[in-house]
Amino acid sequence: MKSIPTPYTFLTLLLIILSGCSHYSDTLEKGAIKDSLDDFKKALEIDSLSDQEQGEALALLYDRISNQSVADSSRYDFLSLLAYKAFNLEQQEVFRTANREAAAIAQRLKDTSRMADAHWNYGAYFLQEQVYDSAYYHYRQASELFELKENWYYTGKMLYNMAFIRSRLRDYTGSEILLVRAISEFKKVGRKKQLYESYNLLGIIYKELEEYERAHYYNNKALDYLENVTNETSIYPGYLNNAGLISHKQEDYRKAIEQYDKALSQYDLQQTNKNLYARIIDNRAYSQLQLDINSEVLTDFKQALRIRDSLENESGMVMSNLHFSEYYAKIKDTNQAIDYANQASKIAKDIGNNRDYLMSLRLLATLDKENANSYLETYTTLSDSLLRAERQWRNKFARIDFETDEYIQETKRLEQQNTWILWLSAGLLLILSLAYFLTRQYAKNKQLLFESEQQKANEQIYLLALRQQSKMEEGRIQERRRISEDLHDGILGKLFGTRLNLGFLNLRGDAETKALQKKYLDELQTIEKEIRAISHALKYDMSDSGMGFHTLIENLLDSRGAIGKFEYELTRNDHLNWEQVDEKIKVNLYRIIQEALQNIVKYAQATKVSINFRKESNTLRLTITDNGVGFNSNKSTRGIGLKNMRSRTEKLLGTFDIHSTPQTGTQIVVDIPLKTSPYEA
Repeated sequence: MKSIPTPYTFLTLLLIILSGCSHYSDTLEKGAIKDSLDDFKKALEIDSLSDQEQGEALALLYDRISNQSVADSSRYDFLSLLAYKAFNLEQQEVFRTANREAAAIAQRLKDTSRMADAHWNYGAYFLQEQVYDSAYYHYRQASELFELKENWYYTGKMLYNMAFIRSRLRDYTGSEILLVRAISEFKKVGRKKQLYESYNLLGIIYKELEEYERAHYYNNKALDYLENVTNETSIYPGYLNNAGLISHKQEDYRKAIEQYDKALSQYDLQQTNKNLYARIIDNRAYSQLQLDINSEVLTDFKQALRIRDSLENESGMVMSNLHFSEYYAKIKDTNQAIDYANQASKIAKDIGNNRDYLMSLRLLATLDKENANSYLETYTTLSDSLLRAERQWRNKFARIDFETDEYIQETKRLEQQNTWILWLSAGLLLILSLAYFLTRQYAKNKQLLFESEQQKANEQIYLLALRQQSKMEEGRIQERRRISEDLHDGILGKLFGTRLNLGFLNLRGDAETKALQKKYLDELQTIEKEIRAISHALKYDMSDSGMGFHTLIENLLDSRGAIGKFEYELTRNDHLNWEQVDEKIKVNLYRIIQEALQNIVKYAQATKVSINFRKESNTLRLTITDNGVGFNSNKSTRGIGLKNMRSRTEKLLGTFDIHSTPQTGTQIVVDIPLKTSPYEA
C-alpha cells in the first residue's frame, strides 16, 4: 500500500492527545471536517489514542463522510485515506467498509487510477491477513489497470507483490516469471531500489531451489543497483547476510563468515537494527560451527537468542534453538540437543512456521532414537499435507503453463531394515522405469508409423488428383485437336472447293459485276486463311501440357494468399514440359511449396511471394521468394517444416538451399535432376 504524506500541526495533535476521544467526537460534530483533503488528513492524526478509541474515531469519521454532500471524487479521496489509515491501525471493519465504498465510487466514475488504488488497498489488506488467493487477485487487477494507464512503476510494484506471494507459497517458477516482468517495468522508469528488491528476491528463490550459482548471480545483480540507491546503508547489511547464506548453502563456510563479518564491521547494527544484528551473529556462529567450535560460537548463539527473545521474534527464536541443538549434538551432549530441538519444535508449531517445524522434527528424529519413528511419521504427514496445499495454491494462481518443481523428501529408512530390501526396491524401480520407457517408446513409434502412413495416403490422393487433372487437360487438348481437324479438313476444304468453282464460272455481265465477283472470291480466300490460322492455333499452341500441375500450384497459391494476405507471382520456363516430369517429383515439389507457403503464412508476414520453375540443362530448379521479416539462416534451423522440405529434396537426389537474413525476406532454392526418382511414395 502506498504511503500517503500527512501534514502535522502541533495544535491539532495536542488537542487530540489532551482531550481524548470525547473531545475528538465533539470536534467532528461541530463540522471540523469540510470538503478539504488537508483538514481530513489532520483529523486522521489519532495514533496517540487507544485501540478502542481509534476504532471509534475512525467509525465516526466514516459516518461524517457518509452524511456530507460532497462530489464523488472528493468522497473517494476521503474514503481512500480513511481506508489506508484503518489498515495501518489494524481496524479491519472500518477498512473493509471504507474501501468497499471507495471501490464502488471509482467504478461508477470509471476512473482507472482510483480503481487500481482500491484494488491495491485490498491486496495489501488480504496479504496482511494471509488470504493469499484474494491478495493475489486484487494485485493482479491493480497491475492490469496501472498498465492501462501506462504507469510502469506501480505496474511493476503490483507484479513484485504477486511474485512475493508466489514465492511465499513456494511457487518459484510463477514467481520468477512475474519478477522478470516487474524488472522490465522498473527499468523503464529507472527505479534502482525496486530493481534491487526484484533481483534480491530472485536470488532468494534460486537459493531455495538450491541453484546457488544463479542465486549468486542475481544477488550480485541486485548489488549493482543497490550501489546506486540513496541511503543504501539500511539495505546493504541485508544483502551481505543473503550472500553469506548462499555461500553457507554451498558449504563455503569461510566465505560466508567473511560476508557476515563485513556487515557487522561496517554498520552499527546493534543500535540501528537489532533484529538483523541477531540474525547475522547467529548465522556467523552457525557457519563457524560447521568448521570448528571456538569460544565465540556459543557466545554468539546466546546473544542472538537473548536479543530475539527481548524483541519477541518467535521465528528467530526457533532458528536459535535449532542452532543450539546442533551445537550440543556436535559436542555429544545429546540431552541438551534434544531439549533445544523440542523447544524449537514447540515454538514453530505454535506460530505456524511449518518450514522450521519440519527441520526440528527431522533433527529430533536423528537425536532421539527411541522416538524416531514418531517424529518421522509426523514429519511425513506434515510434509505431504504441505505439498498438497502448495499444489492447490499453484492451481489457483497458474495463468501460464509451467513445469512444477516438486521436491518430495522421503522418510528415512529404519536402520533395522535389511539391505536386500533396499536393493529390491531399487531393482523394482529400475524395471518399472524401463517398462515405462519402452511403453512410451512403443507409443511414440506407433504414432510416427501412423503419421508416415497418413502422409503416404495424402501423397497417393494428390497423385490421383494430379492424374485426374492431367486426364481432364488431355481431354481438352484432344477436343481442341478434333475441332482443329474439323475446321481444316471439313469446312476449309468445302470453302476452298466452293471458291474454285466460283472462280471457273464464266459469268457474263458488265465490268462492275465481274469486279464484284473477284472481290467475293478474295474474301473467301481471306476466310480460308483465318480458319487455317485458327485450326493451327488450336492444334499446336497447347501441345506443351503440364497445365494440370501448374493449375494445382496456382490454386494452392490462391488459397494460401487469401489466408496470408499476400500477392503472388507464378512463372515457369517455356522449355519445361511437365508431361515429361516424373509424377513423384511433382508430388514432392507440391509438398515443398505447400510447406513453404505454410511457413510464410505463419511467420514471414510477407506481402509478396514469387514462385519460379526453370529448367537448366537436365535440372529442374524451383525458387520460392518472399519479402517477409526473414531470419538468421546461418543459425541451426530446428523447424520440422524445413527438415521435411530438405528431406524430400534429398530423397529425389536434389539439393536444398535457404538464404535469409532478418528484415530482408527469404529465398528457397530446390534443384532436382530430371531423372527417374529412386524415391518411393
